[in-house]
Amino acid sequence: MTNLHTEKQTGEKTTKTPEKQTGRTATIIGIGLIGGSLALDLKDSGFCSHITGVEANPEHAAEAKKLGLVDEILPLKDAVKKSELVIIAVPVDATIPVLKAVLDETENQIITDVGSTKEKIAKSVKGHPRRGRFVPSHPIWGTEFSGPSAAVRGGFSGNVTVICDKNECDPDSLAGIEAMYDAIGMKKIYMDSVSHDVHAAYVSHISHATSFSLALSVLEKEKEVDTIFQLAGAGFESTVRLAKSNPETWVPIFMENRENLLDVLEEQIERLLEMKECLRHNDTKRLKSLMKKANEIKKVLKK
Repeated sequence: MTNLHTEKQTGEKTTKTPEKQTGRTATIIGIGLIGGSLALDLKDSGFCSHITGVEANPEHAAEAKKLGLVDEILPLKDAVKKSELVIIAVPVDATIPVLKAVLDETENQIITDVGSTKEKIAKSVKGHPRRGRFVPSHPIWGTEFSGPSAAVRGGFSGNVTVICDKNECDPDSLAGIEAMYDAIGMKKIYMDSVSHDVHAAYVSHISHATSFSLALSVLEKEKEVDTIFQLAGAGFESTVRLAKSNPETWVPIFMENRENLLDVLEEQIERLLEMKECLRHNDTKRLKSLMKKANEIKKVLKK
């Protein structure tokens, strides 16, 4: 197998830099929005020269091949055996059995998943003899669309990827995944799986929950579809955009991270009730104070 990284000594620190060579072989399991977009960017960057797809949905498999997202479609065992790198991009409720199957077939392959939850997945393989080959990761990018046709070029560049539990990964596996994300222009941050899921509930999962609930509220009250279309401004559109996301992806995410998401929902409900009380009691001073407090998010987002 080709090493996916080189090491460079710099004083007391050891840093890893991607090799310049190409020719890496990869398998992507699940050729939807994320898997398909990764396939495009890994090819475009030169990091991979051959990508094998594994896809349970025959229509998606045919579409991925037709669109040129992958070079071939193979069964999981055959695909893993011929690859240096394996990327699991299936819904989070399907990741654990797929990951275990991949680890069972692994020799020196480097493995990562790209799902939005991490704690249960990491715990599920804690005792596996090849656990070190697996580097949990979460590239934080996506759209409201799904399937192979949703794949786009360049979406990951400039965005953040989270790499989890790096101390439990073999050094070459970790370096290989770091090099992969470097190649597609992502910024890397590190945290443990438990912390990842807490933060994901706050910055990602609650946004989707809010969007789904707002869409339901509007659809319930505004029976006239034409009225919704005519009155909807950019603010409404951007807020409910995520409500177009695929339930097949998001129901598993919500359920896998439900304890953290419940905590965040409780907090959000408290804030909504606060605003409701301001309106009920005509308390403009308090309402303005809450809005000014919320404005502080601008400082956070500028960092």
